[in-house]
Amino acid sequence: MKRFGAISPLRRVPLSRRAPQGGGKDRGGDAVQPLPSRCSEGSPCPPLRAPLLPPPGRGAALARWGRRPPKVWGHVWRGAGQLGVSSSRRRAGSPAVLRCLPALAMAPAEILSGKIVSEQVRERLKQQVVEMKQKFPGFTPGLAILQVGNRDDSNLYIKVKLKTAAEIGISANHIKLPNTATEADVLKHIDALNGDPAVHGFIVQLPLDSDKPINTEKITNAVAPEKDVDGLSSINAGKLSRGDLGDCFIPCTPKGCMELIRQTGIQVAGKRAVVVGRSKIVGAPMHDLLLWNHATVTTCHSKTSTLAEEVGKADILVVAAGKAEMVKGEWIKPGAIVIDCGINHVPDSTKASGKRVVGDVEYSTAKEKASYITPVPGGVGPMTVAMLMQSTVESAQRFLEKFQPGKWNIQYNQLTLKVPVPSDIEISQSCIPKPIDQVAREIGLLPDEVELYGQTKAKVLLSALKRLKNQPDGKYVVVTGITPTPLGEGKSTTTVGLVQALGAHLHQNVFACVRQPSQGPTFGIKGGAAGGGYCQVIPMEEFNLHLTGDIHAITAANNLVAAAVDARIFHELTQTDQALYSRLVPSVNGVRKFSNIQIRRLQKLGINKTDPTALTKEEINLFVRLDIDPDTITWQRVLDTNDRFLRKITIGQSVTEKGFSRTAQFDITVSSEIMAVLALSDGLDDMKERLGRMVVASSKKGEPVTTDDLGVSGALAVLMKDAIKPNLMQTLEGTPVFVHAGPFANIAHGNSSVLADKIALKLVGKEGFVVTEAGFGADIGMEKFFNIKCRYSGLRPHVVVLVATIRALKMHGGGPAVTAGVPLPKEYMEENLQLLAKGCSNLNKQIQNARMFGVPVVVAVNAFKTDTKAELALVVQQAKAAGAFDAVECTHWAEGGKGALALAQAVQRASQTPSNFKFLYNVELPIIEKIRLIAQQVYGASDIELLPEAQEKVTLYTKQGFGNLPICMAKTHLSLSHDPEQKGAPTGFILPIRDIRASVGAGFLYPLVGTMSTMPGLPTRPCFYDIDLDPVSGEVTGLF
Repeated sequence: MKRFGAISPLRRVPLSRRAPQGGGKDRGGDAVQPLPSRCSEGSPCPPLRAPLLPPPGRGAALARWGRRPPKVWGHVWRGAGQLGVSSSRRRAGSPAVLRCLPALAMAPAEILSGKIVSEQVRERLKQQVVEMKQKFPGFTPGLAILQVGNRDDSNLYIKVKLKTAAEIGISANHIKLPNTATEADVLKHIDALNGDPAVHGFIVQLPLDSDKPINTEKITNAVAPEKDVDGLSSINAGKLSRGDLGDCFIPCTPKGCMELIRQTGIQVAGKRAVVVGRSKIVGAPMHDLLLWNHATVTTCHSKTSTLAEEVGKADILVVAAGKAEMVKGEWIKPGAIVIDCGINHVPDSTKASGKRVVGDVEYSTAKEKASYITPVPGGVGPMTVAMLMQSTVESAQRFLEKFQPGKWNIQYNQLTLKVPVPSDIEISQSCIPKPIDQVAREIGLLPDEVELYGQTKAKVLLSALKRLKNQPDGKYVVVTGITPTPLGEGKSTTTVGLVQALGAHLHQNVFACVRQPSQGPTFGIKGGAAGGGYCQVIPMEEFNLHLTGDIHAITAANNLVAAAVDARIFHELTQTDQALYSRLVPSVNGVRKFSNIQIRRLQKLGINKTDPTALTKEEINLFVRLDIDPDTITWQRVLDTNDRFLRKITIGQSVTEKGFSRTAQFDITVSSEIMAVLALSDGLDDMKERLGRMVVASSKKGEPVTTDDLGVSGALAVLMKDAIKPNLMQTLEGTPVFVHAGPFANIAHGNSSVLADKIALKLVGKEGFVVTEAGFGADIGMEKFFNIKCRYSGLRPHVVVLVATIRALKMHGGGPAVTAGVPLPKEYMEENLQLLAKGCSNLNKQIQNARMFGVPVVVAVNAFKTDTKAELALVVQQAKAAGAFDAVECTHWAEGGKGALALAQAVQRASQTPSNFKFLYNVELPIIEKIRLIAQQVYGASDIELLPEAQEKVTLYTKQGFGNLPICMAKTHLSLSHDPEQKGAPTGFILPIRDIRASVGAGFLYPLVGTMSTMPGLPTRPCFYDIDLDPVSGEVTGLF
């Protein structure tokens, strides 16, 4: 009966219809006659009446014994030690005596064709890849094969794998190292593949064909377990041995063997399985795989003394011993499944090659005993490649599940609120931030997309944006404010409070994108910009000081340009054309050659020559002479420190400068055009082009002179190559923050980087939120956000959050002056509804300004402890009456995200309403008309007045081709008008335009309204009096 003990009744009747023990009825009501248990031992069976023939026409369609119709027909049941035949189909008048069924003629084993099954697997995988690409446009599963040396057999195997991958739609990459490769060389390539997000699985082709000693175990274990589609690493092997089949990769050959076994329809559970062979690649994992599929498994090998006896017990036999025809047919249990993994060559004079391929099982005799058997070749071999492809596709699917935007699994920090609220730095230092690499993993960034700067900050590579380019964007929210007091009204605090509420409390994917603060205000009077109270970016001392060095990089790049300008003027004044040419295009080893940037200058001049010896004297003159007019130089040196004594300086006082001196100045670093370029660039190429377009002066003929003309733009890109990567930090409650770029909001556009916003919008997914902040009031930062940043980025906002405070509105209502460092007058500490109501004119105007762009407005009333309920209610009522979508009281400074829950919910609702975003003006309009539109529509002016210098610049920039740039107004942030003393919402004034300057690289013109200082000074008592370092703990104190 062993023959039938291994044959699944699935080929005849579903397993669910097995007869009960001792007979009974089948599920159709047919009587079932049991056979004695001794029948299962092969002893003679007593006579049994049973049907002999199938109904007419059904024989060919019935289950087969071997390849022939059965001699008896009915419902065959197998129980424990019994076999029964249903009598329901018996033909009347045809009784017969049925002896024990094993007495029937044995048919040859059914062949398990790996070619056929692997083809089915490949077709299934091909369809899965098609569906994957449809669901995730631009995504392709990736496989890498790393080979060392040039073995013929390895080359053949790899060729088959590459061909199969291409057929399925997998992107396969073959990396071939020479046989001189060292272990370090191989490990270096493995590290690169581990970090490559386009590679979802990779294998190291074994054996390693190197003439250098290489530890194979070390190599296989260096492969990241999540990409180890060969399943050879110790981690995957360990998981398999523990039964974690859903969390590991199984070696391809055992995986293929199991697929072939499944094709028989035989249930593995409860069967006795024997594995001959114990290699790490086949034997050992095959044992574990069968065991965790609930077989009773015995592992044998060439040293097993009772090998034939053990083989004879196997219902399922897997042989991977590497010895030709070692297992004989007579050893095999009748009806067993035989999987032969061997590939051996034996002499055969009938073959042209003189040899033939055989397995580890003697096929000719084994097929007469087995119910199923794999041929060699054409059995397990094709399955191994198919399973490699299946594991690669599975790895790609796991990758998508893990890193798919919209599926964050984020850990939030719990706040311990205290009353009274401690200082900002005390709160920051009391919170233990998550490791920044954990934050990166939580939000779906890959390890190779993150560069760690210690434990709490990191840079994010732009490759993340490339990977996510086909993902939908989330909701885009900009936080702005009413016209502020010199103290600020808490936009940064509100930005952080809003994202903490959306993330930690409403469990939405949410990102804050904020500017990096300048160290000038940090050590001056305003302090830091990390937010405040229980709504901060942490660690706040890291945030407010050096961060990752972006501002220092801008300082270096800016001052390199300034040095290049003055040096070029000096050298042109002191040298002939030929001397200049010889130095600009020197002979190196007798060869003169233009650099790439010099070839661009020649092309700009209309000189289409690449041979330095071919230029005429006139062409040499044009090439070497920039002829900069010193009076037109607009490029200044910068420093990230408030220093009033650098506002006007004289340079070139040394005798070595031969009398060439001029008046110049220093600006603060964040006012540099390079900072604006960084903020508006959407990639490295774009930044490089913008840096090259920056105009530093005009020639004496009135032509613009650029950094590209100076030959310095390539060097600037090198200095800025790391600064372009957004900086990743976190809030007190553990939500992610991008801190990137910090352009001034008066002479620049005052917004964080386009790149940070774009990456964040992809990471949060379609239903997530990105909250960014625009500097100063809505008339400045928000207007520039819309007309400049959104114009260049192509992004469209969904909601405006307008921050207002009672104290600022009282100031606009006619309250006493508010001065930093001086206690607030009593009018701001006591309820005064009349003063407040009058000041709401500014709130109303700023709501109108936001709605002018077609975006819904939510007003966040940032409450202070001195505000009364009546005052807060009045502001909410006034805001709604002015057209705000909603207005809510916020207490996030004291309560963290919990205090901004109402604001977050209002933002969610507002984001669902239509946003009919539009620009205020068409850039094709004349410069004057664009300025007039901003002045009248946004500020409330009746008209503008251009002073002579400004009028000259309009003419110059129009002539130079810069007339179509957007406008970036440089005016005071303390009033809607040009006069900081005019509060509320003044109207009917004439806006004076003193001058107009061009930031051509950044991409805007900035008219100067009144006097604008680009280098702040230090007050009598700067913040640095309170800042100190504890030499024992290393903690910073006094920052705020």
